[in-house]
Amino acid sequence: MNTYGTRKGLVLALLCLAQFMVIMDIAIVNVALPSIQTDLGLRDSTLQWVVIAYGLFLGGFLLLGGRLGDLLGARRILLVGMAIFTAASLLAGLAGSAELLIGARALQGFGAALLAPSALSILAVTFAEGQERNRALGIFGAVGASSASIGVIASGLLTDGPGWRWIFFINIPVGLLLIALAARIL
Repeated sequence: MNTYGTRKGLVLALLCLAQFMVIMDIAIVNVALPSIQTDLGLRDSTLQWVVIAYGLFLGGFLLLGGRLGDLLGARRILLVGMAIFTAASLLAGLAGSAELLIGARALQGFGAALLAPSALSILAVTFAEGQERNRALGIFGAVGASSASIGVIASGLLTDGPGWRWIFFINIPVGLLLIALAARIL
């Protein structure tokens, strides 16, 4: 494979891992909810916001994320989104109260809303229209589709192992790696 093809493969792998992290975080909290509730002493009505805050901010700010990518550059917004998502993951893992956890989840959702449209935009301009782009989009979509299922499994393993906080802490090394690679590859 030539250098140009290798670079495209690295870009696709990077974007797929970013998409994996965004979608997985929708599902990863579900198995950990009883542990979170017990540890933080949350009522059922408060507990649901741990899930809702992420989805609400992700869905609510996707258009803004896409527009900012158009105006300021998809690479820049992807990096900002990754940084926000990673920092918010640290906050969520350290949260000692419902308010901090829900706020951190909302911030994760906002970071994801910046990251997701920028990743798709970079994918679209990196791969030539036609079969090459279709294949890349297919791989990108398959990774997204499988990440929710993997999130549920990972949540169970992390919650039973080191504890529920690790469903958030796991994003930190992945996020830092993605930021470093994106800064270099894109």
